[in-house]
Amino acid sequence: MTGISLLGIPNDDNSSFLKGPAEAPAHIRRELRSDAFNLWTETGVDLGVPGRLTDRGDVPFDGSTDPWELIEQAVADALDTGGPLISLGGDHAITHPILRAVRRRQPQLTIVHVDAHPDIYQSFQGNPRSHASPFARIMEDGLADHLLQVGLRTTTGHQREQQRRYGVEVLEARSCTGDIRLDLQTPVYLSIDIDGLDPAYAPGVSHREPGGLSSRQVINLIQAIDQPIVAADVVEYNPRCDISQITAVVAAKLVKEIAGMMVTQRA
Repeated sequence: MTGISLLGIPNDDNSSFLKGPAEAPAHIRRELRSDAFNLWTETGVDLGVPGRLTDRGDVPFDGSTDPWELIEQAVADALDTGGPLISLGGDHAITHPILRAVRRRQPQLTIVHVDAHPDIYQSFQGNPRSHASPFARIMEDGLADHLLQVGLRTTTGHQREQQRRYGVEVLEARSCTGDIRLDLQTPVYLSIDIDGLDPAYAPGVSHREPGGLSSRQVINLIQAIDQPIVAADVVEYNPRCDISQITAVVAAKLVKEIAGMMVTQRA
């Protein structure tokens, strides 16, 4: 059976506050392969089996080609192998070009989006490609049938209007008092912004927002997804803001558990 692809997307051109997420893929990979851990998932999947997890390196940004074109093509090439894909950001802006490639292969798709922020501004600081705007681009382009946002705790009036406009389903952090159960009807694209977790668990982000989800809640959410996860991203980890690689370890753990579910769902 075709394995899972891992792709680094080291781009933070559209970060509005701090740079640094472009440096994240190397840090996540280091923890994923560290001798301090192993490649077994909680669900009993050994990701170390040859061919099960294939690292396709990083998208090569050359400065002369539109980064969105490079991302879309690299994602398309990875998906052409027939297996699912996990992308390592990078800021959240990269989710838009990723989904341009994913949608061509998925006539039905639900996005499960874990984040402190809705990232659905029509434009932010004059930049329609801002990392605060990808889900406006995604929904206006028809790249998903349904968007479910989990863990939000900073939604502005404009963003609430946008959510209504695009029929977004919202589960705010204040409602997430225990395990999070989702009613999913189609294949899933899973997008995890690390700042969806409380900064006590993941301090290495540009926009720390207290009151977020625990690591356990996010892992349980991943493991409860009962539709095929066709692709996923883990974004907005900023190594420059991290403490003792705590957040890199959390990001690597999430990647492992996502990959484990992908393997289990395809078995």
